[in-house]
Amino acid sequence: MKNPWTILTTAAAALFAVVLGIHYFNSNQQSHTVSANSETNMDDDNGAIPAISTPGKTPLQIDLPNKIIRGTPKSVRVSPLERYVEGKRPPFLVPLGTQNIAFGKSVTSSDPVPIIGELEMITDGDKEGYDGCWVELGPGPQWIQIDLEQEYEIYAILIWHYFQHSRAFHDVIVQTADDPDFIMGVQTLFNNDRDNSSGQGVGEDWYFLDTYEGKLIDAKGIKTRYVRLYSNGNTANDDNFYIEVEVYGK
Repeated sequence: MKNPWTILTTAAAALFAVVLGIHYFNSNQQSHTVSANSETNMDDDNGAIPAISTPGKTPLQIDLPNKIIRGTPKSVRVSPLERYVEGKRPPFLVPLGTQNIAFGKSVTSSDPVPIIGELEMITDGDKEGYDGCWVELGPGPQWIQIDLEQEYEIYAILIWHYFQHSRAFHDVIVQTADDPDFIMGVQTLFNNDRDNSSGQGVGEDWYFLDTYEGKLIDAKGIKTRYVRLYSNGNTANDDNFYIEVEVYGK
């Protein structure tokens, strides 16, 4: 018969091993949980959105202008209006090698002599909202058109109309085409003209507030050469404004 002290010592050792194993397992699980959160759910110390690992694609990198708000923000009463939440735009994935192909490209317009500014300012890379940085077109339905000079696959279009004061623009329509007269291969990417007052068809997209973050339009990788953008005044006045338009493609 075994010595009772031997049995007691063996049991104690086994119990200690079990407790130690449980502690190690829990510590290991917590370590893995923190690591996973830091890679997928948490921002880094600079507030950047974590990189998304998708083969052949990467989040679109957008250089934003300075935020400007002058005067007391006024209520914008249009419907339906997108709810604006300031902060990080959800990552928008584009193929590797995508870049702003509108930079420096030729711009024409239904109003060839703007009230303020020159049409080439719309693709000059300056998207700040200070006085003197925008182009002001006359009242009523107007459009601007960018010639990309050759056919590209485009994935996103970013628009900065005017963001010194809170406002939304009427009849915002974004179209692409294969020819400058917009007869061949016309595709509509965005249209919030709810009553067809601009004559491009009834749209179902929502109004949006113009901010320093710009409005991103998903271009879905279509192939095109010409991009045309319409507007028809805004909630503050009847004129049409453009600070910058970027077209991302390859």
